Amino acid sequence: MTTQRDPDTVNLRLILVSGKTQDFTFSPNDSATDIARYVFENWPEGWEEEQVSSPSILRLIFQGRFLHGNVTLGALKLPPGRTTVMHLVARETLPEPNSHGQRNREKTTESSCCLLL
Repeated sequence: MTTQRDPDTVNLRLILVSGKTQDFTFSPNDSATDIARYVFENWPEGWEEEQVSSPSILRLIFQGRFLHGNVTLGALKLPPGRTTVMHLVARETLPEPNSHGQRNREKTTESSCCLLL
């Protein structure tokens, strides 16, 4: 994690469900897991009511999708030096990356099955 602003850093504004926000600065090499751990260890003043018991349940949401642990900010092609907004939520488990598509395939298979009878 980076403490100074420079053109190679990624600025994140994290928003809690309560609407509280906090800005953080990270390296493009930092992963979703790294960010969750850093935020947990440096929990902002004013967020006490939302404090969680473990960094492993903190999840980032970007553009409507949960970021899985090993996804780096660089892989998301976030613009360095600009602020990107993400949501931070407490959630024990994540859906599988392709679970939505899998559910659709299962429904299609079930429909095909019924038509063949």
